[in-house]
Amino acid sequence: MSESMQSLLGAVADVARVAGDVALRHYRSALRVEWKGDGSPVTIADRAAEAAAREWIIAHFPGDALLGEEMGARPGGGTRRWFIDPIDGTRSYVRGVPLWASIIAVAEGETVLAGAIACPAAGEIVAAARGEGCWWNGTRCRVSDVGAIGQAAILTTETRFVHHPDRTARWSSLADEAELARTWGDGFGYLALATGRAEAMIDDRVNAWDVAAAQVVVEEAGGVFTDWLGRASAFGGDAIATNAALADSVRARLGIPTSGAAHA
Repeated sequence: MSESMQSLLGAVADVARVAGDVALRHYRSALRVEWKGDGSPVTIADRAAEAAAREWIIAHFPGDALLGEEMGARPGGGTRRWFIDPIDGTRSYVRGVPLWASIIAVAEGETVLAGAIACPAAGEIVAAARGEGCWWNGTRCRVSDVGAIGQAAILTTETRFVHHPDRTARWSSLADEAELARTWGDGFGYLALATGRAEAMIDDRVNAWDVAAAQVVVEEAGGVFTDWLGRASAFGGDAIATNAALADSVRARLGIPTSGAAHA
């Protein structure tokens, strides 16, 4: 793999740490919560963390485009674009729950080159780049080899799939079959999957800044990442990530095309 890909691996980790450190300074403080048009919360910590991430990226990659959850798009001079989710899981964050993340990804078109998920309140970070593997707190990591749903831990951000109610029954059936079903969701869920502590992470509705990093993290850890149409894409508006052993069986139970999913 090229030196530039190695550099991107370090860069996404650095930016995620920068954003996470800013967010951590505000964590468990008296924050005023505002509500955005889509019904999601935002605080000064979200905005400060994104501002710090944007400043770092612009200083080191001035020609690249940016898209952040809180501050929108900044055009660039080429086809490479950075995605910033300064605090993924703001609802958890404002309640003092440590399973929130600062997420950074960089993509060329719709090919995610590198991504990092930093969970500073939990003391964990996972980062990956194409061909460079997936790294958890500096150590190479992989998904689990669990091959039976009855022995699997499956995760989601929300158990009520309000945007696609038809999916709720399928999720519930899968959850009943699994050994463990939890809402250790948002970015932490993908981190848990990539480090072998869970076997599936399922999201009914996401933006690119939520899961672009998760795609490369999961795939470089040996897992499978698709949308609900079975496409290996972080840009489909929803996401299903699994270890390789359960890729087809989990997707089949959710009613998702599985042809070749284990190699997506």
